[in-house]
Amino acid sequence: MSRGQTLSNGNGKAVMPDKEKIVETSTRTMSTDLDLPKVLSVDTSYPWKWLKQGLDDLKANPVASLFYGVIFVLMGHGLLWLMGHAVQLELALATAFLLLAPFLATGLYDLSRRRERGESTGLLHSMTAWRRNMVSIAVFAAALGIITVAWIRLSALMFAVTFIGASSPTVGASVADLYFSGAGLQFLVVFFVIGACVAALVFAVSVISVPMLLDRKVDFFTAAATSFKTVGKNPKPMLLWAAMIAGLTLIGLAPMFLGLAVTMPIVGHASWHAYRDLVEPEPEPEPDSKN
Repeated sequence: MSRGQTLSNGNGKAVMPDKEKIVETSTRTMSTDLDLPKVLSVDTSYPWKWLKQGLDDLKANPVASLFYGVIFVLMGHGLLWLMGHAVQLELALATAFLLLAPFLATGLYDLSRRRERGESTGLLHSMTAWRRNMVSIAVFAAALGIITVAWIRLSALMFAVTFIGASSPTVGASVADLYFSGAGLQFLVVFFVIGACVAALVFAVSVISVPMLLDRKVDFFTAAATSFKTVGKNPKPMLLWAAMIAGLTLIGLAPMFLGLAVTMPIVGHASWHAYRDLVEPEPEPEPDSKN
């Protein structure tokens, strides 16, 4: 039936389509297309539980876990060297760890996943775990990479606009110039407000996305939507969890990135347990009734 065409009843009279049925059918179709896993509710005690479970996983797999931690340390020094010790990019670097961490911790998720299942854990297997859902994880990684690069460029632009007409502060004078000058204080306020918004958005769509992509054959959009739904259903616990991740990241960054060797593995392992408590497990496949 073409658009605008009417239906005909048995008496030859024109009958308009039932609009309510059309809307109901369309709504049912959209619900099917956006069918997401069931999200569970937790309280504010759970983030502390996840942290303890993450520490337990680190103790159970110290060599493999610390291997990933060392990668975070080396990545921090490498990015710092590439950025030429520019003050504005050093600040962006701290945020970049929060943006990229969900993808970089894929191997840690696999270690926790296999330990939970009672399977053997090993570094080599965890390094190739992303192949379980390669395309979707690659899309997610590309999205995080684009956001991170855009954020670093935006940080440089904000810095340039703030200090236009003035000499850029050096690393040695960073504290005085950023905290005790008018222009520096203005930059910090704008930087942290915009950075908090970017980090909050990335956190909302990624907090359980990569563990879910590793655990299930779902696409990037389903994982991101489920993650966003999770944050919306558990605002207080997820706010606490976000603050704990940020705090552990900052602690790790402080002593020349060395603390990341321990804090990042703990966060990575804990994030797996967060996913397991926040998203209802997939139903077990029904046994084959055929003989």
